[in-house]
Amino acid sequence: MPAEASSFSWSQARVFVTGAAGFIGSHLCDALAEQGASVTALVKYSSSGFAGHLTPSPSRARIQIVYGNVEDAPLMLAATRDHDVIFHLAALIGIPYSYAATASYVATNISGTLNILNAARANSPRRVVVTSTSECYGTARYAPIDEQHPLQGQSPYSASKIGADKLAESFHLSFGIPVATIRPFNTFGPRQSARAVIPSVIAQALAGGTVKVGSLTPLRDFNYVSDTVSGFLRVAESDAAIGEVINIGSGREVSIGEIVARVKTLVGRDFPVETDDARVRPEQSEVMRLLCDRSKAERLLGWAPQVSLEDGLKRTVDYIRDHLALYQTERYAV
Repeated sequence: MPAEASSFSWSQARVFVTGAAGFIGSHLCDALAEQGASVTALVKYSSSGFAGHLTPSPSRARIQIVYGNVEDAPLMLAATRDHDVIFHLAALIGIPYSYAATASYVATNISGTLNILNAARANSPRRVVVTSTSECYGTARYAPIDEQHPLQGQSPYSASKIGADKLAESFHLSFGIPVATIRPFNTFGPRQSARAVIPSVIAQALAGGTVKVGSLTPLRDFNYVSDTVSGFLRVAESDAAIGEVINIGSGREVSIGEIVARVKTLVGRDFPVETDDARVRPEQSEVMRLLCDRSKAERLLGWAPQVSLEDGLKRTVDYIRDHLALYQTERYAV
């Protein structure tokens, strides 16, 4: 099916976003607000009222914040009422922490998704977009990876996301819920925490001294955050996405070692690099290769990335340089 011309307008659309205070979620909220949507952002409760990346957001005044947790089924039922679109991004995402706190990942990623889907079944939004991850594929059995690639739970995190994806599939097939599943590959850019490899390397490089890393050989498909956000919008806009899983990625693979080399050039410092055993995944759990086949997104949505790896890395270096105090480079963020 060729890409359709979308007639959907975000102006005045009522949109509910879970995981809104996070890296991708906050960028998505900004994009929605800029297009005139009425945005309700679910932020995990804190007595301080801190709203994560939405606190300093330029769109903060146009976003309504609801404090809560996707694990709270009655709250999700009430909070999602009278919304046209639900973007479900809330998740525990750190792979190393999933080895230690597996039950928490099941509670948030699987049960939380179930609560959103049940709320959608009751409240009948026009679209529900569930966020998956390329980690669901595990190490590539063939590349580039299309949506038919086998799913492999190589970490408790990826297993929990596979479970969430299958719940979304079942709610579409069983109950006709208009669910679309977006499967981003490795998103990077401003606001991402040092839990991820690119900001970790950049922050350590800017702070001076040795840069500690895990394995340098895995290959990843890095996609700049604005391109991932545009993928979310297109998935929600297009009726062709209903019931589908759609990859969003650059279609270009690069090793972690090459990322380190590129960061050296961008920061202008030939820093020493040290392998930190704490950052190395168990051998059978490490995903060695991810390369996105984005042809389905191009065919159904007319989507393609616009920001090159080089430009994205430069923008990310500039952001972290201006916000280096937010990064605790002396410790390993899991």
